[in-house]
Amino acid sequence: MKQTVIPNSLKRRDFIEQEMSDAESLAFADAYMEAGRIQEGIVFLSKANATDRLEALAEQAVGEGDAFLLKQVGQALGRDFSSDRWLKLAEAAEKAGKTIYSETARRQARVGDAEH
Repeated sequence: MKQTVIPNSLKRRDFIEQEMSDAESLAFADAYMEAGRIQEGIVFLSKANATDRLEALAEQAVGEGDAFLLKQVGQALGRDFSSDRWLKLAEAAEKAGKTIYSETARRQARVGDAEH
């Protein structure tokens, strides 16, 4: 399988804006993920409509207590996560010593409760 090269920022913007196949988008997503550039990978997962992979990232975010990642995945999926999910993330963040993420997750849970 051909290795996809990560483009520079100008070329990346062009790739995001242009039409490409799901397979091409997934190749870029994989290249970014392998390089540890998760946020950029999320953009290409979204472009490829890779909902299953985005949901897996959401579960990873909850398990790791990463509020920033869960928020980005939610934006890519075009939806908000439940208060329960945010509270699970808050607990994981507390256990991992990620106080800011825990506070952010609890705030998001309250926002979710207020909207419903």
